[in-house]
Amino acid sequence: MRPHALRRFTGIPDSATLSDARACVRDGGTLIFPTDTVYGIGCDPSDAVAVAAVYAAKRRPPDKPLSLHVAKSVDALPYVTQLTPAALIIMEKLMPGPIAIVVARNPARAAAAVAGAATISIRCPADDACCAILTATGPLAATSANISGMTPYDGMSDEYDLLPDATLALVKGPTRWRRESTVLDCTAATAKILRCGALPADSIRSALAGIAELES
Repeated sequence: MRPHALRRFTGIPDSATLSDARACVRDGGTLIFPTDTVYGIGCDPSDAVAVAAVYAAKRRPPDKPLSLHVAKSVDALPYVTQLTPAALIIMEKLMPGPIAIVVARNPARAAAAVAGAATISIRCPADDACCAILTATGPLAATSANISGMTPYDGMSDEYDLLPDATLALVKGPTRWRRESTVLDCTAATAKILRCGALPADSIRSALAGIAELES
């Protein structure tokens, strides 16, 4: 990794670090940041040039959408057009947490970040440092901070060369779960697990009880 700047911190980033993160995103840069699962690399979801930089740094196939990372579930509402009962109950019961839900996207928002798809994946990490960063920057279009095909960075090592290039990297050490989030399709009456991850199916099934079936 060849970041323009790397900031190590413990606990919650201080005001100067958060200001740097805000400026990085505002000015069209890319930001590496911790979540509850693995580290992410993201940018302003409305900035097509910055989105392209994320794809290029990660060497990510252009048809694989980024996820919208938010400090609070409500911050995702301008980016969606419809929330199924399954989506609503997951947002209520399991967010913040190590889960991403796929929902119908507002066609006027974040088109470049999702390769023009009609849906968008929403992530609200359960991590205080991540929440502080996302509160400072606003929602980020992001993906795991690794070169495509390599193991996602979980903060356990100082091998920063494993990270993709970024304008600014904020590093605090190991993440809580050290594995990727569970991805749940909530666009239909029946919810479907698209990727198994840190949140087990039983927890999702329990949350959906009486609301929607779960296909796994």
